[in-house]
Amino acid sequence: MTKTIFITGASTGIGRATAKLFAAKGWKVIATMRKPENEKELHALDNVTVLPLDVTNPAQIRETTQQALALGDIDVVFNNAGYGLFGALEAMTDEQLVQQMDTNFFGVVRVTQAFIPYFRERKAGLFITTGSSAGLMAFPVSSMYDASKFALEGWAESLSYELNEFGIGIKTIEPGLVATEIGAKSVFAAHPAYEAIIGKFTTMLATGNAPTTSEQIAEVVYGATTDGTDTLRYVCGDDAKEWYAKRLAEGDEAFRDAIKQMLAAI
Repeated sequence: MTKTIFITGASTGIGRATAKLFAAKGWKVIATMRKPENEKELHALDNVTVLPLDVTNPAQIRETTQQALALGDIDVVFNNAGYGLFGALEAMTDEQLVQQMDTNFFGVVRVTQAFIPYFRERKAGLFITTGSSAGLMAFPVSSMYDASKFALEGWAESLSYELNEFGIGIKTIEPGLVATEIGAKSVFAAHPAYEAIIGKFTTMLATGNAPTTSEQIAEVVYGATTDGTDTLRYVCGDDAKEWYAKRLAEGDEAFRDAIKQMLAAI
């Protein structure tokens, strides 16, 4: 029997790569995005349905969820929509702060909430979320992005217990740097007082491991969907694995010291 995955943020990057991979594997795909009228490639795939969804719009979440369920059974919901707000906290507007959490955190929460009753009735279903290694350890000049991803970690771990009562799974994908279009969608809050640390951190990232591709992360999503385990976190990408292992082995303060030393050496 053909299975179906519902994906948010499918217009670019990890979301698009995941839609294409699952379609190629024979799944039905419901690919959602804010502007489906701009989409060309996914519309052309027989087993992909493109629907409009802005995850900051609660009414549209409810409407699109009902549209999707009217098409047939859904087995997996992949919460992928998000973007990065980077730079100095001092330079960020209140609107930027709220928008970051509204998209990266509350968007995930609301989409999940919309599908829980359906999965609960079926006593089956899986939620997968695009988290980040920046939800497991924080980095400079990304306080609000990291906060949104840290929030997802606690939310998903807590939620896993209540969902488990009804046979529903929840998993988080934790990539490091990904070579995706997120750079084009990122918002940078500039402030002259912080130019030095922003420049140093950018240099530090550039000298690290080569970023993982969206296609590689899509493979991790497919593996998490089909591995039959209740694993909560999937750390992926050589850089994320290396940094997180270092964090766990050395502890919080030693890890922070290492970041500070690396910045000082640039």
